[in-house]
Amino acid sequence: MEVFNEQLVKRAKNPKQLIIKILSVVLLITVPLVCFILAFPLKIAYLIYVAFFIFLIGIYIVWYVFSIQKIEYEYAVSGGMIEIAKIIALRKRKTMCKLQISDIEILDKDEKVIDTMRFAKRIEACADINDENNYYAVFNSAAYGRTLLIFAPNEKILNAMKGHLKKDIVLKIFYKRG
Repeated sequence: MEVFNEQLVKRAKNPKQLIIKILSVVLLITVPLVCFILAFPLKIAYLIYVAFFIFLIGIYIVWYVFSIQKIEYEYAVSGGMIEIAKIIALRKRKTMCKLQISDIEILDKDEKVIDTMRFAKRIEACADINDENNYYAVFNSAAYGRTLLIFAPNEKILNAMKGHLKKDIVLKIFYKRG
């Protein structure tokens, strides 16, 4: 019987997201307000209607910008495969990578191990890139070449991966040897 384990990780809020939200609200208010202010001296009633419809469209755009800021990552381990998907605003799912667990060459919590290496592709699927609970996995992808995966699996996901990892990785992570 094949065991299936999954984990959801929500991306942490960062200052860049806050700035995007603030700018979108400021634009929502200022663009229709400018149209409305210009309508009175120019005595054009048409601009008042334009400002109103710009405001209504702006409300939808701001809601959309706010909603796409909500990102989750899903780790799914089934058999000897791990699939990492990005879920945007609970309505769009995109598979970031799918690989055989046995293809992982390096799996470590220490970032210093991978500092000197070069990668063709870097996949970040963690809550916060600076978190000490992140794991760094290096594998060769057929599409990209040498790839770095940064993710934050819990114990359940790690234990599901344990039987398919190389022995030196298992000894290092689970038994603190080597």
